[in-house]
Amino acid sequence: MSTGAEVVVNRLLAEGVDVCFANPGTSEMHFVAALDAAPAMRPVLCLFEGVATGAADGYARIAGTPAATLLHLGPGMANGLANLHNARRAFTPVVNVVGDHATYHQPLDAPLESDIDALGYWTGGSVHRPESAADLDAAVHGAVQSATGTPGRVATLVLPADYSWGSAPQNTLPDTGIGHPVGDGPAGLLDVARAAELLRTQGERAVVLLGGAATHTEGLRAAARIGAATGVRVLVETFPARLARGRGVPPIERLGYLAEQATQQLSGATHLVLVGAKSPVSFFAYPGKPSVLVPEGAEVCALSVHELAALADELGGELPAPPPLVPTELPTGPLNPQNLAQVIAALLPENAIISDEANTSGVFLPAATATAPRHDVLTLTGGAIGQGLPVAVGAAIAAPDRPVIALQSDGSAAYTISALWTMAREQLDVTVVILNNHAYAILQLELLRVGTQANGERSRSLLDLSRPDIDFASIAQGFGVPAARATTADELADQFRAALAEPGPHLIDAALPAWSPV
Repeated sequence: MSTGAEVVVNRLLAEGVDVCFANPGTSEMHFVAALDAAPAMRPVLCLFEGVATGAADGYARIAGTPAATLLHLGPGMANGLANLHNARRAFTPVVNVVGDHATYHQPLDAPLESDIDALGYWTGGSVHRPESAADLDAAVHGAVQSATGTPGRVATLVLPADYSWGSAPQNTLPDTGIGHPVGDGPAGLLDVARAAELLRTQGERAVVLLGGAATHTEGLRAAARIGAATGVRVLVETFPARLARGRGVPPIERLGYLAEQATQQLSGATHLVLVGAKSPVSFFAYPGKPSVLVPEGAEVCALSVHELAALADELGGELPAPPPLVPTELPTGPLNPQNLAQVIAALLPENAIISDEANTSGVFLPAATATAPRHDVLTLTGGAIGQGLPVAVGAAIAAPDRPVIALQSDGSAAYTISALWTMAREQLDVTVVILNNHAYAILQLELLRVGTQANGERSRSLLDLSRPDIDFASIAQGFGVPAARATTADELADQFRAALAEPGPHLIDAALPAWSPV
């Protein structure tokens, strides 16, 4: 017999989960103590639960296997829900361990009592609440299997404190390891033969929309071969969980964020074939504008990601010639979004991981990095901002041999800025570039798009991040991360090069001109 907490930790390890992003409280203290007897489990302390959940998301996107989070009761989980929403939209496997009051204490309605199960189900995942300490081993197993099914999802294990400190039987199940691959959903409606016939017949009137694992290198190569063989248009979903980019990877265009862009890209399509992606809709409703982006009358069908390469072989397509490699020259002059992107592209190291939450100021990055060295991009899948820095933490722990670049807007950086402390504590090789234009620029754009007028000082103040300007360099140094400020492309290049050459985290506060949508 062991304590219930020891059973949980040991079962997580037996299932292949060996990293835990944690922000514990009183109810989780026995789990914390159990870590001393489990050196194979790496605990990573985060100062905010939204950093823990976002880091678990970033970890699994790179590692392909889940990490655990350790969260304090319902309020702790509530703090982490926004980034669990992003994980849900990315089909990322995450295993939450959420402490609960002792079973006999729950009916007393103590101040931290809440409906943890409801929060777990809000993520669209599964909740595993053992009926007794004897059920802990099986409950952990069930949570991991649920998280790593197809598609991946968020699973929540509720751990009552008395089960955690009490005795519990362990090793009631064999050491199974991860039971199911992280995938992108069941096979679609089309088999390879029918898909080949459809695409040969429709040609450029068909659009293939890629998501999930189809946006990894092999999926993009197969899709490019399909496009070359048939003339169909191939697009990547707007915010892919993990997108391969750079030399040796076909630079397939992403579906536009703005509904007008996406509508133009899909114009004239009679068939839309979804491969690991969902049928596209606009991100928000706008007065007088359609919400469904699929052209009227177009037929929507699906193909399994796992059949994409077989379809390319069936069609006999050849991989198109890559775009010519034109060395990116380092720009000079005052910093702006365009030359910032050029600096990143020119100096991007081989096999980097980019956590991209650059939002409005990052519009030039995809084109600039198309022929940069091979890299992966992790995007804001669910639209809940404050993801970029935590995802960078998780990615760096999943791939310690790969440099991680966090391209981060100023407004969203403030949500989870304490992730810098975890980067410093763990000495993660993360270079953070804050694209600092002193505004919620995306909201300034949306203000125009929804057709309302907000020209007064009171309304403008809600979209303005000046008065006072945020000194990210000083904040970073306070968290233990070396930092500098760049106002020119030359300064950014020097600072970015130096940061990449030194181990550990660094931050560059890239001062951009104030953004205006007009």
